[in-house]
Amino acid sequence: MMRNRVNRALDAPDAWAVFDPRRWGWETWFLVAVPVAVVASIFEFPAVVRFVAAGLAIIPLAGLMGRGTEALSQRLGPGIGGLLNATFGNAAELILALLALRRGLDGVVKASLTGSIIGNLLLVLGASLLAGGIKYPVQRFNRTVASSGSTLMVLASVGLLIPALFHTVVGPGVPGLEHKLSLSVCVVLICTYGLNLLFNLVTHKDLFGGETNSADKANVWTVRKATTVLLVATSFVAWMSELLVGAVEETSRSLGMSEVFMGVIVIAIVGNAAEHSTAILMAMKNQMDLAVGIAIGSALQVALFVAPVLVFASYLRPNRGPMDLLFSTFEVVSVILAAIVARMAAEDGESNWLEGAMLLMVYVILSIAFFLLPGAA
Repeated sequence: MMRNRVNRALDAPDAWAVFDPRRWGWETWFLVAVPVAVVASIFEFPAVVRFVAAGLAIIPLAGLMGRGTEALSQRLGPGIGGLLNATFGNAAELILALLALRRGLDGVVKASLTGSIIGNLLLVLGASLLAGGIKYPVQRFNRTVASSGSTLMVLASVGLLIPALFHTVVGPGVPGLEHKLSLSVCVVLICTYGLNLLFNLVTHKDLFGGETNSADKANVWTVRKATTVLLVATSFVAWMSELLVGAVEETSRSLGMSEVFMGVIVIAIVGNAAEHSTAILMAMKNQMDLAVGIAIGSALQVALFVAPVLVFASYLRPNRGPMDLLFSTFEVVSVILAAIVARMAAEDGESNWLEGAMLLMVYVILSIAFFLLPGAA
């Protein structure tokens, strides 16, 4: 599977050197933000300080979660590995969204979903194509894999479009019908994600890397060590996410930013920063199958797995109504445009730095529009 190959490419031989910055790269230095965030929370520092510290702390912790998941996937095989990736692939973002959901910040949750999708399809894919294209004039990747993933992303966008169209046609007077429609759409999206896993892991697993051989397994963590790292990192991510979500509203007011912009741009980038850096690193190593797979695959996972899980979870929160999939018109249009642009960039199986720059330009334009969006939902 694609994510299993990422671990082989990164090749981390010493499991107990997990916190060694020389092995983990620049993002590991952000671990110092963990105690800073704790101190800022205890002594009630300004919301902006608490928000920034917690956000920086989540970045390396999410990276540790990803590496633990990769190690378990290799040790336990692609079948269980696929299930682990479905559960923990976007775990940091999922935890952030669940905590915001518990606080009733449904608008922030939806905005973070929108931001994660367009961020992966435009920011991550664009930065990867640009970084790799600067070193290599032309880079090639598996056209079938990239095309199928980007096409599925376009179709997944329909799941976000239909509730908005239904709301426009029927009107806001029947919220019960909108919730039923959202729940039904979520069931379809989850089933689609299951079919995508079946395609990746069973019927066409050769396209996605297949089994991990024994030589590769010799260089990965044991199940015990990987599980320990995963559980500890997940606990700290939940803690830091609680601090970050608690400071969102006050921070947005202090900085003059809408909660929609915070969700679409800031929180989405924080929740996926570790995976973003991996995609760019793979592109710079001319491993474009991995880079493109990470960008498009992560966007698919958000649309087909994370969004439905959040809707299902909203039915369990006390004293609040369930969340629906009714996104704003601008959010829906942005996701569809991002999916189409990514599809165009991936359809020929080749890339260069100019394509990456154009994807980044589209992302910047959308970011400016979200920042200037009046009313902020």
